[in-house]
Amino acid sequence: MKRSSKSTKRPGGTQAQGSPDSAAAAPKWPSYKGKAKLVGTSSSGRVTVYVDPSLGASALQNAQDLLNDADRIVNANDGLFGTTGGPVSAIVFALGGATDGTGGADHMGCDYTTGNAIEVDASYGNPERVSALFEAELSECSMNGNLCGESTGEALSRWCAAVIGNNALSDFATAPQWAQDGMPNWVDQTDNTDQDADSIGCGMAFLSWLLSQGYVLGKIAPAMVALGDAGTLAQLYAQLTGDSAGNAWAKFQSAVQVLPNGAISDDPFAGMPNAAESVRSAESSISSPAPASERITIGLCVPKSKRLLPPVKKMQASKHRQ
Repeated sequence: MKRSSKSTKRPGGTQAQGSPDSAAAAPKWPSYKGKAKLVGTSSSGRVTVYVDPSLGASALQNAQDLLNDADRIVNANDGLFGTTGGPVSAIVFALGGATDGTGGADHMGCDYTTGNAIEVDASYGNPERVSALFEAELSECSMNGNLCGESTGEALSRWCAAVIGNNALSDFATAPQWAQDGMPNWVDQTDNTDQDADSIGCGMAFLSWLLSQGYVLGKIAPAMVALGDAGTLAQLYAQLTGDSAGNAWAKFQSAVQVLPNGAISDDPFAGMPNAAESVRSAESSISSPAPASERITIGLCVPKSKRLLPPVKKMQASKHRQ
């Protein structure tokens, strides 16, 4: 269900704090060069939201809605990865000149130290889209210095955005492109880029298949992080199922061949209900986080991820962006 663009305070949710006109503590953004306006900090203190004031009321509404939703997002993200993330800042502006969300989102490194300044495109009247873009970048901060910049990590971050952002980025789908291009095998190998629609699309469809088999996102995400940059989807399959990694591609292909409509979306196997259930479980369990000895330590990494964009947009950027 689409949330109203009218800002409302959730029970136990976020509340703007501080002077909205003060931008003294604004971080250095990956690309935004204007004067950022502070909108507020979430109730938990973990998310501080800014906006480009030149865009007026519609962008400010996007930023206020993101602020109100921020703690729900970070709690769900923590639960999925089995971590407790650090504080982040986010700015809403016309990324790439767009104000409909198609400008995507970006940040710098794949951790909460070098990647904690997150840029999200405004999406006038569509707060879920802004939340989804924010989660796409936040999830990469939780990847322990691994995965982002790889096809596997990109697929994972997009799935996190889909379930936490109510599938608001369906136009970013890459699995249909993978299918149209002959379904190349990116299960037995990992593509060292997050900008190729075929390898990302293969990952999206493969995770959809695993989710449809009952393997929840809260187990998939930590397992992928543990496998690291060199890990493959076949290895993920082996860890989750106990079957040989060598069987992953053949079984996946057999499942794809009997899809009634083929891979026409990023969730061709209808794994979303199981994924959404895992998010609800994560949100409910976050009040009792795992002992510190059982949590993954968030590491540092060299920025390598690129900007998140739908396939129809030209992939641009010389610095990191998801």
